[in-house]
Amino acid sequence: MTLTQLQSAPAAARPTLRDAVTGLPSYVPGRRSAGVDIAALASNESHYEPLPAAIAAVAGAAGAMNRYPDMAAVELRERLAWHLGVTAGEIAVGPGSVGVLQQIITGLCDAGDEVIFAWRSFEAYPILVELAGARPVRIPLDEAEGHDLDAMAAAVTDRTKVILLCTPNNPTGVPISHRRVEAFLRAVPSSVLVVIDEAYVEYADAGSGPDSLALYRRYPNVCVLRTFSKAYGLAGLRVGYAIATPAIAEGLRCTALPFSVSALAQKAAVASLDAGEEMEARVSSVKQERARMSAQLEAQGWKLQPSQGNFLWIRADEDLRGRLVEAFDGAGIMVRVYQGDGVRITVADAPANDRVLQILAAHAA
Repeated sequence: MTLTQLQSAPAAARPTLRDAVTGLPSYVPGRRSAGVDIAALASNESHYEPLPAAIAAVAGAAGAMNRYPDMAAVELRERLAWHLGVTAGEIAVGPGSVGVLQQIITGLCDAGDEVIFAWRSFEAYPILVELAGARPVRIPLDEAEGHDLDAMAAAVTDRTKVILLCTPNNPTGVPISHRRVEAFLRAVPSSVLVVIDEAYVEYADAGSGPDSLALYRRYPNVCVLRTFSKAYGLAGLRVGYAIATPAIAEGLRCTALPFSVSALAQKAAVASLDAGEEMEARVSSVKQERARMSAQLEAQGWKLQPSQGNFLWIRADEDLRGRLVEAFDGAGIMVRVYQGDGVRITVADAPANDRVLQILAAHAA
């Protein structure tokens, strides 16, 4: 086509996005603010600064930013393998656990295939599924704000390729017990990949959720998904990983965007693993604050499900949700609002948490 023909082409002839893209729900991040006295409790970030070892590792690697990172992330995968008792061939890394999840769905799902997950759960789930051309199958949470595994198993069809189990669940904080997950694995076809998404596993009390690595070793259709964004405090560097059979893990590495995990992120993740005791001390502090807040809120009259994440969940109708958001905004506290469902509040340091408790005390039933 000549330039003259191009210039005279009908105005309607324009590039268009795929229907799957134009119909995508928008991912709603936690609200941000630059205010000096703002308590940023909307994104489930660690309120601690990165571990000193991670900061030192990033500083040491910064002089090589002109070079591409190791696309295979060999050092990080080997360090994770040693830490977890698996082989490097069973690990795939990506830009946060959400990046690895995109690799999983891309690697396993064709157009029209189905991905089952609880709802409400992590907001990125339906976005990633629809972007791949697959069909999201949302199964409502049970009355205890947890996964209805019976309903999820009953929803499996011959088009089901992946099932996502978020434990502790985001945003409700409810874990899935080892016994229930194992019974679920016995009930679903071995051809379906069951992803145990454990973004908050470090904050969970021992025994509250599944021993996912033990289940992975017993059931080849299990994939364990984790991140350095939460307890390790590397949300801004974007690094997560999956543990899967060597064949699946290799497929995930093949579907990864080249060089998606920066050299700085890889070095910081390795250093953070080596500083595990310091990370665990920080986690212990968050868990103590979580328990303190939960006890005080229950004494105020709030009915909460025990959370195993670094956050608390308040189920709220439209009227209560509106009043809470107005009160939190007025007090300079940024919380995560879920339209139609409730409010999620990240557990931070004691002064910020006391501000939350004061607001909720004024709105208790």
